[in-house]
Amino acid sequence: MLDIKFIRENRKKVEEALKRRGASFDLERFLKLDEERRRLLKEVEELKAMRNTASKEIGLSLREKKDPTLKKEEMRGVSQKIADLDGEVGEIVSEIDELSYLIPNIPHSSVPVGDKTANREIRRWGKERKFSFKPKHHLELSEHIGIIDFKMASKVTGSNFPLFIGDGARLERALIRMMLDLHTQKHGYLEVSPPFLVNRASMTGTGQLPKFEEDMYRLKDDDYFLVPTAEVPLTNLHRDEILKEEELPVKYAAYTPCFRREAGSYGKETKGLTRVHQFDKVELVKFAHPEKSYEEHESLLKDAEAVLQLLELPYRVVVLSTGDLGFAASKCYDIEAHAPAAGAYLEVSSCSNFEEFQARRANIKFRDKDGASRFVHTLNGSGVALARTVICLLEHFQEADGSVVLPKALRPYLDGQERLQAR
Repeated sequence: MLDIKFIRENRKKVEEALKRRGASFDLERFLKLDEERRRLLKEVEELKAMRNTASKEIGLSLREKKDPTLKKEEMRGVSQKIADLDGEVGEIVSEIDELSYLIPNIPHSSVPVGDKTANREIRRWGKERKFSFKPKHHLELSEHIGIIDFKMASKVTGSNFPLFIGDGARLERALIRMMLDLHTQKHGYLEVSPPFLVNRASMTGTGQLPKFEEDMYRLKDDDYFLVPTAEVPLTNLHRDEILKEEELPVKYAAYTPCFRREAGSYGKETKGLTRVHQFDKVELVKFAHPEKSYEEHESLLKDAEAVLQLLELPYRVVVLSTGDLGFAASKCYDIEAHAPAAGAYLEVSSCSNFEEFQARRANIKFRDKDGASRFVHTLNGSGVALARTVICLLEHFQEADGSVVLPKALRPYLDGQERLQAR
């Protein structure tokens, strides 16, 4: 959420930000509502001042044994006018609040301008594997080894839900443990095991609601949502709180399954694990000092990259353009791992700096050395998402016989097992 005073005083900057994002928002109407709200509030204050003055005059009349009836009648009309105006102000404030939740964040000045074709690759790590045989698609590999069963998942739930079985389930568990150990033992994050259901206030605080409600899974009888990412519960741990400046940055890591309806998604890219309604993810969240948040953003990116380096998976880092930037983010890096069979790089992590956008929505502040309370900057990054990481792992480490050699860093989490193969 943007500060309404900032919008009022920086109209051209906000208009330009909306234009660069390709976002559709009626800023003219929003500012006219704000102008009307301020005009009515001024009128209400003037009437209240008039009423206060009249009250003193009525009191003086009573003490002097004069008849205050006419003044009282006049003030009844003023009080009714105040009540009517308060009602109008309330309606306008409600509309302003609703609209303010639909304004996207302002992109950082370093973000490339344009649609997704303007996304800029900034570095690569590792080498794409060269095969002496035609590499198999992850679906073919997983069926051959017997580690993922989409048909069984479809029977118990529906399409685009995966079911990991046998060594597949062990692989998922091993990856989660490895990532959490890395981030907590080497990168200094505090592990949290949060609820997998969150309330509407939490979803609103991080920006999923109201704009993206159709993409979320909501319970029928309770206003709870299945978590789309651990970002939601982790960020809202400090909703309506004031942190201490010396505590910053506060760093959390959590594993959760992630649930997304992916409304409107269909086609070739939904085959297999590429786009599923439920996937596992280790998430990293930071609460940072505003003056240090971009340093923390770069550090967060490196923490996420470390996972792929441990797994020996080649990847590239891309900074997203204004037109491809998430609604709440000021700047975002995507980490994309290489999937040989598809001949493509797949996003396995997004690392975002939201500046004070989420903190303002969720009312998360810190008290500085001068005693003033200020909004923190929030950041999060996937550390990393498992579904597409599994795709890249299976395809990158496959052998001609359909088996998959496991990266060395993962073997201790699988009791020394060196490969996945048909049993």
